[in-house]
Amino acid sequence: MARRLPPLNGLKAFEAAARHESFTRAAQELCVTQGAVSHQVKALEARLGVRLFQRERQRLVITDAGRVYLDVVRDAFDRLAAGTERLLQRQNSGVLTVSTSPDFAAKWLVQRLGGFAEAHPDIDLRVSASLHQVDFAAEDVDLAVRHGDGNWPGLDATRLCAEQLFAVCSPKLLAGRRGIRTPADVLRFPRLQLDDGKAWPRWLEAAGLPDGDAAHGTVVNRASMLIDAAVDGQGVALARTTLAASDLINGRLVRPFAVALRLSSSYWVVCPRATAALPKVALFRTWLIGQAADDVRKLNAIKSPRGAGAREPAGQLPDRG
Repeated sequence: MARRLPPLNGLKAFEAAARHESFTRAAQELCVTQGAVSHQVKALEARLGVRLFQRERQRLVITDAGRVYLDVVRDAFDRLAAGTERLLQRQNSGVLTVSTSPDFAAKWLVQRLGGFAEAHPDIDLRVSASLHQVDFAAEDVDLAVRHGDGNWPGLDATRLCAEQLFAVCSPKLLAGRRGIRTPADVLRFPRLQLDDGKAWPRWLEAAGLPDGDAAHGTVVNRASMLIDAAVDGQGVALARTTLAASDLINGRLVRPFAVALRLSSSYWVVCPRATAALPKVALFRTWLIGQAADDVRKLNAIKSPRGAGAREPAGQLPDRG
């Protein structure tokens, strides 16, 4: 059976007028005219068939029936306010499930999670690292970090930062007479590489070097493994900005040269458009973007490496995000 409910504006006007014992002060609180409050209360009285106020020359006096009804209205408003607050708290807190790649999780995200948890103890963050591209419609995932061009129809996508591909190595490979001084010196060291083998020829071409008699190093299938091998001093690797940022900022890696390839793909924070404005989703997205921006500031503060700057886009290298 349909509920017989009076108009909400009439109830709001009645409650405010009863509390202030004045149409004028109720109008000021509700940001409407005094005439609008008077009209809404009269319409409510007509709807109920009950007089709620006695209008005297200088004052407004609530009737016995109005006082009984006021208790009902206030109780209903209090319940609505409490229920709304509980709903908003659930949106701001509770479980937040994030999907990302193993490389991004290992080299960028995991080391920062403690800071997020300390700042936002009401959010129970759950991170799922997988090469699988999440289906938001079918899986219980709130937000994902994807590597690509940002074109995912139906999803809200925000880029973390622009990326380049550049050479990195352990600081100890720069030391000594036979240390790395020029791009040509890279040819004397093991070149750590991904198993697709496409990045090094492009970087060497950008540096004006032949892809010839260089020593070859370890071949791996994950970018995080590649960077860790470089940190260990096993050779020179090509790394993307985001994944190498922490090791560069903390001095575990260095960029010996400025030669770099601009990449068309980068990391993006994505979620369904329908949930993009949910407080806990927006909060985590803002935090991710802030962390990435802080990385950029710190990387820019590091002494510029030797050699030429970034070159033209390298095109679509395989996604090992």
